Amino acid sequence: MDDDEKSTKSSSSKKSKAATTGKTYEERVKNVNVISKPLASKKSTKKLHKLVKKASGVKYIRRGVKEVVKGVRKGEKGLAILAGDIYPLDVVSHLPVLLEENNIPYIFVPSKQDLGAAASTKRPTSCVLVRTPKKEFEGQDIYDTMMKEANEYDPLS
Repeated sequence: MDDDEKSTKSSSSKKSKAATTGKTYEERVKNVNVISKPLASKKSTKKLHKLVKKASGVKYIRRGVKEVVKGVRKGEKGLAILAGDIYPLDVVSHLPVLLEENNIPYIFVPSKQDLGAAASTKRPTSCVLVRTPKKEFEGQDIYDTMMKEANEYDPLS
C-alpha cells in the first residue's frame, strides 16, 4: 500500500465519521421532545457547550439526572442545562419543576450526545448543572450571559 492509498483511506474514514455525527442544528431540533422550553438558539447552544467544557475542566459541574437532583437537594445553585432529545420523557420530566422550586434557571439544548461530549464524557448526558463558581474561572463571562438568558424565560407564559 503506497502513501496515496493511505491518505485516501484516512480521509474517507474522517468523512464517514463526520457524516454520521454531522447533523445540523435544525436536524437536531426535530428530535426534541414537547417539554423542551426554553430551547437555546444555535448561537446559545454553542456557548452553552463551551461553558460546559470549561466548567468540567475545573470541576464546576454535576452531570446526569441523579447527580443534578442530589446537588439541587443539597442546595447547590447554578445553571441547569438539559438535553431536549431524551426519551422516555419521564427520565427528566420532574427536573424543570424541581429547578423552578429551587430558583435555579434552566435551559434546553437539542442533543444529549453533544452535551455529553461537551462534558468530557463519551456517553450521552441528559442534564448538567454548572455550579455557581466560587472564584473566577475562564468561562465566567459565558456563564454570566447564559444565566441572564435563562433567567429571562418565564415558565408561566
